[in-house]
Amino acid sequence: MKSVVVVGAQWGDEGKGKIVDIYSEFADTIVRATGGNNAGHTLIVKGDKFVFHLIPSGILHQGKKCVISNGVVIDPKVLFSEIDRLKERGYLSDDSQLKVGLLANIIFPYHIALDNSREAKLGSKKIGTTARGIGPCYEDKIARVGIRACDLIQPHVLEDKLRANFEMKNFLLKSYYGAPEIDFRKTYDEYLVYGERLKPYLIDTSLFINMEIRQGAKILFEGAQGTLLDVDHGTYPYVTSSNTTAGGVCTGSGVGPTVVGEVVGVSKAYATRVGSGPFPTEAFDDDGQMMRDRGHEYGATTGRPRRCGWFDAPTVRYAARLNGLSSIALTKLDVLTGLSRVKVCVAYEIEGTRVEEVPMSLHEFEAARPIYEEMEGWEEDISRAREYNDIPKAAQRYIRMLEEITGVEVSLVSVGADRNETIMRRNPFRA
Repeated sequence: MKSVVVVGAQWGDEGKGKIVDIYSEFADTIVRATGGNNAGHTLIVKGDKFVFHLIPSGILHQGKKCVISNGVVIDPKVLFSEIDRLKERGYLSDDSQLKVGLLANIIFPYHIALDNSREAKLGSKKIGTTARGIGPCYEDKIARVGIRACDLIQPHVLEDKLRANFEMKNFLLKSYYGAPEIDFRKTYDEYLVYGERLKPYLIDTSLFINMEIRQGAKILFEGAQGTLLDVDHGTYPYVTSSNTTAGGVCTGSGVGPTVVGEVVGVSKAYATRVGSGPFPTEAFDDDGQMMRDRGHEYGATTGRPRRCGWFDAPTVRYAARLNGLSSIALTKLDVLTGLSRVKVCVAYEIEGTRVEEVPMSLHEFEAARPIYEEMEGWEEDISRAREYNDIPKAAQRYIRMLEEITGVEVSLVSVGADRNETIMRRNPFRA
């Protein structure tokens, strides 16, 4: 049975939440594999707005099983806030719908304090993190001093590990950053309570997912952030702390790559970025502001205004190579309605040389200047279109150009924020 991976093909915020919500109708189990509550997936269902940071957006579908696997870093306070809000709105009435990995690393108050203190100390050179403690938590994981979900339900284990960590974290906070120390006893008592509440959701998620696959279930893997934010392949150091590619989905969820049938890359019809780092097609003019205003380009996690610009084909080609993209889900095409001309970056100019691929050097990427091709825009409202032929010919030509320049078919077109404002050209679960 085919499994489908959904990943971001740009710098995140591409609209993965909506795409996962749509594909969840055809899946049995939806898995979040990497990242933390630095991801914000927003979707509109019959006019109601939902924002998810940890729980897969497939939870809105009755009877679907949703998994937060070992590769995710979890802030229990955020997770329980999401659970409570869902229950208040009539969802997640059956707690067995949600599974949480026993080996997922846990975010503590000192991670958040260190994240904030580090960004403040960097000043103008700051990375632009969400200040949610994600990076420091992943650092502890790699340093092998992380505290995992399974530790929260073993009081003595939690106390020993937490006490050892507090010695170092409070030293850094006080002596290096000049920030207030975190109270050990208050934190320990608080997280013991979290552990008791988390206990019913905890399982071996790798075993569960693989058993589901063996029994013929259709699995949908939900990526976080975007390819250009991957810690190994993105615009380092202006990246997130985890692997945001399809390969990261496999390691984070504990499945082999042979189970993946299709990889869908989500891309806006233009481009956005939050935080610092190179962004060759950033538009500082009225067109950029129009994209921000019409596209409601403000972060679901932080509320920060997103940097906006034209579609960057080299970055999407790069994402196609890194992820092995089967197709693209193109979002927010409606935002470009009303522009007389639309631009597509087809290559870069770096120090007088045309470059077709994303440069590996940050210095070169920062020096890249976009080489554009322009196309005729369209005036017609496309939000009511439900079939591909319902959208204007100029919009169809734009999509065909994106397919040609990226080498990847566009299998879905989003023409509005709501779930039903979508044109599905090919269903990856039925292909």
